Amino acid sequence: MRSKPPLESYTERLCQQERSEVLQQWDNWLETPMLVLGFAWLGLFIVELVWGLNPLLEAIATVIWLAFLIDFGIKFLLAPHRMSYLRHNWLTAFSLLIPALRIFRIVPLIQSLQSAHGVRGLKLLRVMTRTNKGMRVLAASIGRRGFGYVAGLTVIVTLIGAAGIYAFERELPNGTIINYGTALWWTAMVMTTIGSDYFPKTAEGRILCFFLALYAFAISGYVTATLATLFVGQDTENNQAELARAKSLQALQAEITALRTEIQALVRRDLDQ
Repeated sequence: MRSKPPLESYTERLCQQERSEVLQQWDNWLETPMLVLGFAWLGLFIVELVWGLNPLLEAIATVIWLAFLIDFGIKFLLAPHRMSYLRHNWLTAFSLLIPALRIFRIVPLIQSLQSAHGVRGLKLLRVMTRTNKGMRVLAASIGRRGFGYVAGLTVIVTLIGAAGIYAFERELPNGTIINYGTALWWTAMVMTTIGSDYFPKTAEGRILCFFLALYAFAISGYVTATLATLFVGQDTENNQAELARAKSLQALQAEITALRTEIQALVRRDLDQ
C-alpha cells in the first residue's frame, strides 16, 4: 500500500484538527439550548404516553425533533472521523430515526406495525431510546459522576418507566394500573426493590419491568455505600462520637491485656505441675 506524501498527510491532519475545533465550538454554542430542549422533549414524551398530545404540543415536539436531527447531522459532517462518530453515537441516531416512523405514516412499514403488539413494541423502543437521551442530557448538565447524577437519572428512569408501564397496561380488562399516579407508585416500588403485588400482563410491560428491576439492582449498592459513607463522615466530625470510639478502643485494649495476663498465668501453672 502506497503511503501518503508528507505534505498531504500534514494537510489532512490540519483539516481534521480544524474540524475538531469547529465541532467543539458548535457544542459550546448550543450546549445550554440543547439541554433545555432535551428536558422539554422528555417531558413531552411522558405527556404523550400518559395523556396524548394536542396539535400544538405535537408540533412543538416535531420542531424539537427537527432541531436534534439538524444538530446531529451538522456534528456528523464536522466530525473528523465520521464513521467513528457514528459508531459511538449509533443509539442517538436510532432514537432520532424512530420519531420519523411515527411522523411519516405513509411508509408501508408503518402500515405493517398497526397491530397491538407492533404499536406497543414501537412504544417500548421509544421508551428505551428516550431514556438514553435523558441520560445523555443529564450527563451533559451535571456530569456522569457523583450522587447527584445517580439521583437525577433515577428520577428520569422512574418518570419515563411509569409512563411506559401505564401506556402498556392501561387498556387491559382486569388491570389495576388505571392512572399515571398508580403507575408512578408501582415504578417507585420496583426502583426501591420493594416490589408490589401487581405483575405486568403484556410482554412489553414485562420487558420494561425487567430493565427497571435491573437498574434498581445496579444502583442499590451504590446508594447504600454512599449513604453509609455520609453517616460515617458525620460521625467522624462529631466530637462525642470520636470520644466514644476512643473509650471503646481503650476498653478493648484493657480486655486484651487481661486475657494475655490470664493466659500467661495458666501457662505457668501448667509448667509448675
